[in-house]
Amino acid sequence: MRDVCVDRFFDRARNHGKAIAYYTKVKGQYEPTTWEQYGKNVSHFALGLIALGLKAGQSVGVLGFNRPEWVTASIATQAAGGVSVGVYSSSSAEEVRHILEHSEAPFLVIENGKRWREQVEPVMHELPLLQKIILMDPDDTIEEGMVMTYLQVLELGKAQSKKLLDERISAIRPEQIATLIYTSGTTGAPKAVMLSHRAINWTVHTAVTLLKVGQGDSLVSYLPLAHVAEQMFTIYAPSYCGLCIYFAESIDNLPENLKEVQPTTLFGVPRIYEKFYDRVSEKLALATGAKAILLKWARSVSTDYWELHHKNAPMPSLLSMQYNLAKKLVFNKLKPLLGLGRARLCISGAAPIAQEITRFFLSLDIPIYEVYGQSEDCGPTTFNIPKATKLGTVGRSLPGVELKIAEDGEILVRGPHLFSGYYKDQTATDETLKAGWLYSGDVGQIDKDGYLRITDRKKDLLITAGGKNISPQNLEAMLKQIPLVSLAVVIGDQKKYLVALLTPNQENLLDFAKKRGIQNQTIFDLIHHRLVRQEIQKGIEELNQKVASVEQIKKFLYLSKDFTVEDGELTPTLKIKRKVINLRYQDRIDSMYSALA
Repeated sequence: MRDVCVDRFFDRARNHGKAIAYYTKVKGQYEPTTWEQYGKNVSHFALGLIALGLKAGQSVGVLGFNRPEWVTASIATQAAGGVSVGVYSSSSAEEVRHILEHSEAPFLVIENGKRWREQVEPVMHELPLLQKIILMDPDDTIEEGMVMTYLQVLELGKAQSKKLLDERISAIRPEQIATLIYTSGTTGAPKAVMLSHRAINWTVHTAVTLLKVGQGDSLVSYLPLAHVAEQMFTIYAPSYCGLCIYFAESIDNLPENLKEVQPTTLFGVPRIYEKFYDRVSEKLALATGAKAILLKWARSVSTDYWELHHKNAPMPSLLSMQYNLAKKLVFNKLKPLLGLGRARLCISGAAPIAQEITRFFLSLDIPIYEVYGQSEDCGPTTFNIPKATKLGTVGRSLPGVELKIAEDGEILVRGPHLFSGYYKDQTATDETLKAGWLYSGDVGQIDKDGYLRITDRKKDLLITAGGKNISPQNLEAMLKQIPLVSLAVVIGDQKKYLVALLTPNQENLLDFAKKRGIQNQTIFDLIHHRLVRQEIQKGIEELNQKVASVEQIKKFLYLSKDFTVEDGELTPTLKIKRKVINLRYQDRIDSMYSALA
């Protein structure tokens, strides 16, 4: 079979037509759709796009929360010989304008009228190439002539000859661009990563083989589909291995959806696991008496078991017996309450996750496997996998992928999954792809067993006034372990000392106030309360005892609210936008340094 994404899709639709492809919530219940119907929807939508005038090589934007129409539109675009362009649902109107203008998309498939009015209509006058807006959900209040519905495109496609689609598919070349992935823009304007059919196919085949994902496995789709990792899991992997997708109703409903589905596979960014950690650790702390003793024993057994399992080391029969008993008495009851009763693969990626978090979940019989990569290599570069995991690392390279560390510590990658360059940006392409190597922008180390440890983003490294290189991400991970802290940003580039911006964990803050008898106080009042500040200072002092003197936090600013995607302080995958935060809080940062002078 050719290295063309849609060939794999239609092959599964033909040969596994009666199998369930995905589930969607309808009137409060998850309803199935077969591969046969999925294949028809993609064919008809592709033919509808062709009838509307989509030419091979043209782009189609897709904007909205995860749902079948999003995925169908993306695959259909590729089947028609086009290029799928995901747009983050959190994007501002200006960001939407940039992506649609830059990709020269004649069509945009968008979730509903609300998104149209807020994210597209305000910039329509700046998008002369945009010809059609296709609404996934009908909206009778929109009178714009260029707007039509998803169902209308399907009906239009049904009236076309299938021969038109067959011709388009036959003309697709493996090296042809299948999708543009716009980077999340942590350090500047997003760039468009060009991924070919061949690169995607190689990556998906390698990953599902490595992870042993197949028929019978399931996943809840909830992370942004504009992100490369979610596309790999939700769009491409099912075609290869039969992974069944359940579409979450929303991010807010994710905890409930996980409990309903009990998926075998969970992919999350660190912030998702941190939120799990906050909820679970608080509840576990309430256990007393015999329950507390049982829980402590079970967690100790689980930790010992998984530490040996990760190394593929011989398992003592006594430990194996204790583990099975701990599962029966504790974990088989606890894990379904989290929606992880059947989970065998919990994967974390897109940013570093603190070891404290992974060890916590390990003690609950929930191993988290870290993956490392970037859009420029289709998502994965290295993977921790069952029986080959080393905590504190992001695993070993995929089979067929080469890694090396440059003289300045930058991680270099070479393999069949590398991108084809940045669309319309040869300068950036030449800076990132050199002699067949991808210059990742990350700094790391490879140990004697081939496991990669990420120390920081090259652009994030702080160089103090004394010339010391400091990794802020390590310190930030430690600061987030302070119960009253949600997110942290360490600052100190070209400065004599390090300081930190901290945001409140509101749930823990309110609980702290209740336990200390602090009454009738707003969040704003609490962040300035003497006991609260003393508690945070105590946590920082404990951190400072664990690090070198140049890494110690000398002063902190406790903000009144968390960083958010909506305020432009986090990327859609919940990574810190340092440049934005530094500029936004510049005056208050300067005040901290003035106080230290």
